[in-house]
Amino acid sequence: MAFADIVGQSLIKEQFQGAIKSGKVAHAYILCGENRSGKEFVARTFAQALVCESPVEDGNGAIEACGDCHSCKQAAILSHPDIIYVKHEKPNTIGVDDVRAGIIETVQIKPYSAKYKIYIVEESEKLTPQAQNAMLRTIEEPPEYVVFLLLTTGTESLLPTIISRCNVLQMRPVRDDEMRDYLIRQLHVPESRAEICIAFARGNVGRAKALASSEDFDKIRNDALSLLKNIKEMDTAEVMEALARIREYGFDINDYLDIMAVWFRDILLFKATHDMNHLIFRDEITSIQKAARTSDYEGIEEVIRALEVAKSRLRSSVSTELTMELLLLTIQES
Repeated sequence: MAFADIVGQSLIKEQFQGAIKSGKVAHAYILCGENRSGKEFVARTFAQALVCESPVEDGNGAIEACGDCHSCKQAAILSHPDIIYVKHEKPNTIGVDDVRAGIIETVQIKPYSAKYKIYIVEESEKLTPQAQNAMLRTIEEPPEYVVFLLLTTGTESLLPTIISRCNVLQMRPVRDDEMRDYLIRQLHVPESRAEICIAFARGNVGRAKALASSEDFDKIRNDALSLLKNIKEMDTAEVMEALARIREYGFDINDYLDIMAVWFRDILLFKATHDMNHLIFRDEITSIQKAARTSDYEGIEEVIRALEVAKSRLRSSVSTELTMELLLLTIQES
């Protein structure tokens, strides 16, 4: 694990590396980013650099863990005694007992071998208010050697008193050019597939990596495009049959909606510009040309709005089946 291996996130890397170099490491950080955005890797990289026995400077003066010392090797396999990963019993809740066992009962024990003792709390959005209050005093007055890293998808569920005592760092979407370089040069993903992964990942490097190696994604993509190309000619029974197939997939329904959104974005873009160079589904140009000729701007924009409404409904826990049924009927009628 090295800062140089983190894709994007230059501001966070600079802050962490600068803190290590200056010796001004804060006692508590909140690292905020969506699932698979890489915040876990960033936190573990920072933790390894903090416990490294022989940190090194790169050609630009930035600090990196050496990667060779005993501490680095322990950190790499998640077994360093001074890097504590706070566990929780219930899958959707981090409760008071978890905080007591994982933090409060051990925080006064000095580090075994490193200068710092780092507590990494993944999925901090699952901390109950009672658990947060239980750890508040420790965050307010921590031993000088303690560093907290709270990883969360959002700060909405965290108490203001917790947030105010932490340095809040926001994971940013990775730029397309950085993502492209990572996929093509480091993961050796073919350029055409990399472009599709970039389009669907929306700056999320973990998602791009997963899509690049997913055979299921190829099947979902092909099935979704087949449905979209033929839906105007399908009767209600056929639409309901397609809906049944969607329910059988073991995947995030948002991936399916994203495929649809990119398809209609390509149609809208081609209709407006007649330029295929910026299309994501360039290999479907014949179908895109046909759809652009037979669709009007209002209909395409109505479908794009319907896709956003569908995502909003799913976030609000509305029935997936009902949401998709209404969406498919909107697409068919637009």
